[in-house]
Amino acid sequence: MTQLADPTTSAAATRTRGQNPAPERQTLRTEEDLLTVRHAVRAATLKAGFGIIDQTRVVTAASELARNAYVHGGGGTLAIEYLSRAGRTGLRLTISDDGPGIPDIDAALTDGFTTGAGLGHGLGGARRLMHDFEVHTEAGRGTTVIVTRWTGQ
Repeated sequence: MTQLADPTTSAAATRTRGQNPAPERQTLRTEEDLLTVRHAVRAATLKAGFGIIDQTRVVTAASELARNAYVHGGGGTLAIEYLSRAGRTGLRLTISDDGPGIPDIDAALTDGFTTGAGLGHGLGGARRLMHDFEVHTEAGRGTTVIVTRWTGQ
């Protein structure tokens, strides 16, 4: 299993039971689902109190990651979680697919690298747009990308 993560941030963010709702889930099976994901994430950024620039960052990252799961992983799921830490709110997006996995994470995070017809900015771009970024992948078992962005940071 290949994993790229910052272990100092994964445990630092917690979903407070009773205050934050259970994760919202979206299915990624069709082109229309990609639009539904964008709208759901945009609504979540508003609910979490993000400003317009951070809303755009989170929606763009979600759109890129959802498209990757759809195109390269054959579809998947998105979970949206509301987080609290030190009086700030955040959003954690978890995008998972059951595709072939990413054979070379370092290459996939390099701008311009693509296995399809895209520009090759999706995975690396999403990493730059979010505060926390993790990739868990295994050949033949799919990929999960977990990204988090905080308000006021």
